[in-house]
Amino acid sequence: MPRTRGDELHRLAELRGEKIEVPKKHLITRRHPNRSIGGDIGVYLILVIFAILMVFPLVFLIGNSLKPLNEFFRFPPPVWPSQPTTDNFSDLFVLMGQSWVPFSRYLINTVLITFVGTFGHLVIASMAAFVLAKYQFPGGRTFFAVVTTCLMFSGYVTGVPNYLIMSRLGMIDTYWALILPAFAAPIGMFLMKQFMEGLPTALIEAATIDGASTFGIFWNIVMPNVKPAWLTMIIFSVQGLWNSTATTVIYSEAKKPLVYALNQLLAGGVARTGASAAAQVVIISVPILIFILSQSRILETMASSGIKD
Repeated sequence: MPRTRGDELHRLAELRGEKIEVPKKHLITRRHPNRSIGGDIGVYLILVIFAILMVFPLVFLIGNSLKPLNEFFRFPPPVWPSQPTTDNFSDLFVLMGQSWVPFSRYLINTVLITFVGTFGHLVIASMAAFVLAKYQFPGGRTFFAVVTTCLMFSGYVTGVPNYLIMSRLGMIDTYWALILPAFAAPIGMFLMKQFMEGLPTALIEAATIDGASTFGIFWNIVMPNVKPAWLTMIIFSVQGLWNSTATTVIYSEAKKPLVYALNQLLAGGVARTGASAAAQVVIISVPILIFILSQSRILETMASSGIKD
């Protein structure tokens, strides 16, 4: 019977007297609580109430985007329009078409910044996390402590230092003023390092014995096994870069991102209320779509990041 690669790795580990810990595929498992029917109804009732509270702002926002202008100023405001219309979206694209910078240029700017920033963040954070998780070297713990400390500060706190650094590098009013800081976001390195620590070291040692290079181990063995972690990191990075207005570091109108252009409609007065509501739906649609497609991966990554065996 042909032996699989997993069987061979186990054989090599047994020869060295090591025990291979099989990684948990699903850290969040279903439990069967010992509750009465009344308890189950109470739990589901509480969950439904919280779900309604969570989804209400999103439903209200979508309803606003479909309201005709005369329904915006009713009191109390209706959650869902009595006569839904897509005129607000039509007005939005007409307004964007009248701008001296084409709508497609704003979209290309946002896609370029989001794609390059996310890809660079994924590569740099993953490689750094691999070294910190699987190799011992002087200063490694101190470096990770600094990364963990940086998680406590929001991007607004580091706005002035970022501007000064980008100014010294001559990158103000370029795409790199947004892309380069995204490479060093600490959340990605933290998630990847915590997830990679769960991989058995024997797996990496067996690949080394087989002749794999360090980069080959990282790319062919480690990265496929931490797919939930880097999918989560991609979601966070896309959300941050997609929603960035870049008003402090990019001044040229032709280099502004899409969110900046759409936000300009919000200051257009009462006549643009409908278009502003449609613009808000367009802004949040991409991050919400990405989150819906991979929400299970996020939950798995968050659960495993806080577990220490």
